[in-house]
Amino acid sequence: MNDTHEVSNQAPPLEDYDAYASDAWLRAAIARARVGWIEPAAAALGRFVASAEAQRHAAAANRFTPELKTHDRTGHRIDAVDYHPSYHVLMTRAIEAGLHSLAWKRDAGGFSARAALVYLWNQLEQGTSCPVTMTFASIPIFEHAPALAREWRDKVLADRYDPRPLALAAKHGVTIGMAMTEKQGGSDLRAVQTLATPDGERHRLTGHKWFCSAPMSDGFFTLARLAGGVTCFFVPRSLPDGTRNTFRIQRLKDKLGNRSNASAEIEYQDTVASLVGEPGRGIPTLIEMAHHTRFDIVVAIAGMMRAALDHALHHARHRSAFGKRLVEQPLMERVLADLALEAEAATLLAFRLAQAFDKGGGDARERDLQRVLTPIAKYWLCKRMTPVAVEAIECLGGNGYVEESPLARLYREAPLNGIWEGSANVICLDALRAITKSAGAFGALADEIAAAPDPRTRKLFDWAAARLADAATAERHARAIVEALAVCIQAALMRRHADEAAAEAFCASRVEDWSRSGAFGAVASGADARKILERVPPPEG
Repeated sequence: MNDTHEVSNQAPPLEDYDAYASDAWLRAAIARARVGWIEPAAAALGRFVASAEAQRHAAAANRFTPELKTHDRTGHRIDAVDYHPSYHVLMTRAIEAGLHSLAWKRDAGGFSARAALVYLWNQLEQGTSCPVTMTFASIPIFEHAPALAREWRDKVLADRYDPRPLALAAKHGVTIGMAMTEKQGGSDLRAVQTLATPDGERHRLTGHKWFCSAPMSDGFFTLARLAGGVTCFFVPRSLPDGTRNTFRIQRLKDKLGNRSNASAEIEYQDTVASLVGEPGRGIPTLIEMAHHTRFDIVVAIAGMMRAALDHALHHARHRSAFGKRLVEQPLMERVLADLALEAEAATLLAFRLAQAFDKGGGDARERDLQRVLTPIAKYWLCKRMTPVAVEAIECLGGNGYVEESPLARLYREAPLNGIWEGSANVICLDALRAITKSAGAFGALADEIAAAPDPRTRKLFDWAAARLADAATAERHARAIVEALAVCIQAALMRRHADEAAAEAFCASRVEDWSRSGAFGAVASGADARKILERVPPPEG
């Protein structure tokens, strides 16, 4: 056999490094939040998510997708979903690390500490993040049903992954999902048609849910209609005697991305459920769960952006073209610098939001900031994720557009968070409602932005404020208003926490020239791209 070529000028796989030790932005965020106690756990998770072993599991879990088994071999209805073993390996690691529970177990800094883990995890795989996030976000909803909370809370917070379809009493730990949307309504939850019928202390549900994510979870918060209006209920997958509750999985969605995680259409047929909260208050009850899942989306996207940046930089540092390494080519250098600015600003925004969640219990201003900043950050980072993923793939060229590259999976994941828990218009209108509902919300935003004075930021903020003040047109301009506020607060955070060169480059390219095309590589002409990139050192082994 004659060799026809010798492989050269190819970047080695980006694996077996320490994603925590290599990330100065993350370490600084942990220091600012004063949660240094999370460092050992973050370091351990950082080594795992960057390991070749974890990368293989992530690839396998997404290549060998979940399979629906409606019946067993003897014809009994089982409504089960089979996952590839790698999915269970990843779920075990995520749950044992406390990604679902940590925020509720620490009185001080729990959200910021947990955010560090979520940020790292989403550099690896996003499908497992869905059940983890829903389980995390379920805790405040259980508080609306004290009897259920007494039964379920300890198992929800247990750091043990137990996928067995058993009654609660036999489980070591449980995961929680939600099923809200229906095909006739989508985001308009007022259009719910599932009916609830009282049955003693319980209720029986009948109806169809168009999207139910992670259908093998142990229980689901869901919406159904009572005489008093749309109401929140809890549906256990298994009943106390061990029999399975009626939960018909009609089909699994063949999704663009997030393929390791099953999403299903389900039918309730005389399904046992428990009332959660007040009749007719189902939507406000579950919005609280959505508020916490939106927080996770913000943190997850910051992690995904970091992963995209790391892969693009790694390739450019190893690949040569036209006599230089790609990272030394002037135009590529500016593209990578622009990606670095985007990723750093996203990280600062995510961890500032985490601190607002940490402090919101005892500080009204932080509570106001949390309420308004969550939809603003969710909208803007979701909008930025897809172009970040695309540009990172272009940095690799054809090598990024093949399934061996983790960037291909990251690209398919990129649009999902902009759809899940409210697409762009819904989120922007929620942001406007948060501002108008709370007198202190806009003031809290203004204070946060004013903490790092800059005439360019002030001008853009005043532009947004003027359009907010015009009730007749505010909704029409909602996207532009929310984008402007997001960029303003990112600029302020960069001014406070990034170095001067990076902060100035961000303000010049995102604030001063706010109407620019948004294309990466258009970083301000005076920016020192090389210095920006020097702040993102190569991963450490």
